Amino acid sequence: MLKRIASAFGIGRSTPKSAYMRGGASPFFWNWAPALRDPRTEVSSSWQKAAARAVDSLHNSGWLAGGVEQAVASTVGTGLRLNAMPDAAILGWTADEAANWARDVEHRWEMWARRPNECDATGQQSVHQLAGGALREWYATGEILATLPTLRRDDATTRTKVLLLPSNRIVNKTLGEGLIQGVNRDRHGRPISYKLHVNEYPTGMLREVDAPARDRFGRPLTIHIFDGRAGQVRGITPMAPALRVVRQFDQLSDATLTATLIQAIFAATVESEAPTEQILAALQSTGEQGLVSGLDGYLDAKSGWYENTRIDLGNAGRIAHLFPGERLEFHGNQHPNDTYDTFARFLLREIARCLGITFEQLTGDYTGATYSSVRMATSEAWHIVQYRREHIVGRFLQMVFEAWLEEQIATGVIPFPNGLDGFLAMRAAAVCATWRGGAKPQADDLKTAKAHETYKRMGVITDEMICTDLGTDWEDVYEQRERERKERERRGLPETDTMQPPADDADLLEEEVA
Repeated sequence: MLKRIASAFGIGRSTPKSAYMRGGASPFFWNWAPALRDPRTEVSSSWQKAAARAVDSLHNSGWLAGGVEQAVASTVGTGLRLNAMPDAAILGWTADEAANWARDVEHRWEMWARRPNECDATGQQSVHQLAGGALREWYATGEILATLPTLRRDDATTRTKVLLLPSNRIVNKTLGEGLIQGVNRDRHGRPISYKLHVNEYPTGMLREVDAPARDRFGRPLTIHIFDGRAGQVRGITPMAPALRVVRQFDQLSDATLTATLIQAIFAATVESEAPTEQILAALQSTGEQGLVSGLDGYLDAKSGWYENTRIDLGNAGRIAHLFPGERLEFHGNQHPNDTYDTFARFLLREIARCLGITFEQLTGDYTGATYSSVRMATSEAWHIVQYRREHIVGRFLQMVFEAWLEEQIATGVIPFPNGLDGFLAMRAAAVCATWRGGAKPQADDLKTAKAHETYKRMGVITDEMICTDLGTDWEDVYEQRERERKERERRGLPETDTMQPPADDADLLEEEVA
């Protein structure tokens, strides 16, 4: 018997000393033998359930729905601003020519992007709203799916439109290496087309169609964006690791509420040797007791006692003077207990981490938070916001921008050397752009401004970098400042750069920063 116990715990057994995971000898690794499968197989087997559970959680969990909205607000905000950056060297332009062309493109894009009848196939949302909806779909399913149809409308001057679709419209069908989870690929894995479920008009019946990824000139026709491991063909919701935690939190809340309600309803006990019926009748009103048959001996005496000693405070509460030898005890509510808050916060922290936001952003609870802790947490979460802004929402907008720009050049609205042919030959250099979002959240704007001032004096930061931190465009700021300078000169107002705070305020400013 002792030998079997010693063998079970590895005693007296030779095990590898330098292998990873101690050669699997630790009892914590027993019965833990997951299969190592191809990422696309992992996603294919789990996508349907993960997406359905994530969508259900977003519909029914206030924490999760609020967290996603916070993440969308941090990433997209009121909309990502186009910053066109054509490569002047490759295009053979001067720096001024490239800058002027880029400003014209940005202004025309903004006019198009803000008008639902111009940009949305359904005519209901602006491009900025569509970008927010695309990010919500990415949180729910791990994918963004949209098509870029060309539609002629009487109230629109452009034909390029965006049709945002739910990701489950991709037919989850696999046939060999060519068609994997509804994605037709070439031998190198590049998507050629997508097998989609579309609603037939006007019957509404679903039918399968093959939607090409691009046309023969490279114009994007179908947008499919996801993030993940090498080898994946479809994405999976980033909330998948936290779905179990969401359910745990809901169960913890329900169980705690149930226990609290039970204690609120049954908050008193009576210790007595008498029959339960008699005790309960003594604590009821006359109407609640109804007709009670007479009792002999001891029960008659107790009945008379209760008739003469009951103090009725109404239906909301009564006090009963019990028969000698009996005791009525009231119990205080013990739920939630001392461990509830700690454990609930632990679960919410895991959910927040998976969403890419801070615990304080998820809950709005800043209890115990300091300036340093909030600043550090915000800085760490900001890198996630920047990544998703660039590689998720930015890619969506970039593909829409490329399709729109091609039409604008083809119709001659935006000039380009050699027209459409020149653009097709120089597409990569012409469509270079970045997408700017809102400013990084700051715990203390005064300290941030002081840091910008210090870096500017050191010569290690530019106005463009400062404006990017503030969520503005430096060219817009310069143009607006020029207009304001001219207006101040016309009205005889002093320059803002020469307006210094009073001495007392300056000393207070230095003291505050210190």
